[in-house]
Amino acid sequence: MRILALETSTEYCSVALWQDGALTQRCELAGQKHSELLMPMIAELLQTTSHKLQALDGIAFGKGPGSFTGVRIACGVTQGLALGANLPVVGVCTLEALAEASGKDKVITALDARMGELYLAAYEKRAGAWQALIEPCLCKPEQLPKVPGEGWFGCGSGFATTLSPNPSPASGRGRGELLVQRYATQLCGTDAQAIPQAAAIAVLGAARFAAGQGADAAQALPLYLRDKVALTTRERETN
Repeated sequence: MRILALETSTEYCSVALWQDGALTQRCELAGQKHSELLMPMIAELLQTTSHKLQALDGIAFGKGPGSFTGVRIACGVTQGLALGANLPVVGVCTLEALAEASGKDKVITALDARMGELYLAAYEKRAGAWQALIEPCLCKPEQLPKVPGEGWFGCGSGFATTLSPNPSPASGRGRGELLVQRYATQLCGTDAQAIPQAAAIAVLGAARFAAGQGADAAQALPLYLRDKVALTTRERETN
């Protein structure tokens, strides 16, 4: 099975090719240039690995949560490529991709969602598959959900103590520090530098394709956890 994977939900842009368990990946710090970099990266990856898009078995993409524009780019490119090559698609949650790449079996994943909020989920690997103990959600650091037990590994930009220039008014601390404090007795370690990458999207996507979960290209849709992406926090709370 040969799967192309795309991930553009953060400031990084990455693509990967999964072929029967072997992975080839490209990753660049894109900033705001995902739309310029993504297609050339895909073309270079396919050329380097001597594959044609039409000969692949499917396309997996990071469906979010993450940057509104970045997630839309991954969805749009996936739709276009899949339609043109008549390939099925699979969307993979970026928070689950973080868990997969961590190498741990119990993972709390968190990404900076801006506007004083976090994208957060908690996963445990059971019988080789991830089970969500906390489904992906949007939350404030002061209202973090509880997770059961101990031995959790925290990963993602949400755990960075410096991710917010505006500390919590109540505590004087940044979001990352509040997150670590909230789960302090339950954490066995953290990696605040971890980002969702196409390699993990490819691994999870390949498993979904193998299980017959491939969908029509029109189903390459984003996972939005914030309804009013264009409004401020106060505006969203009062509307």
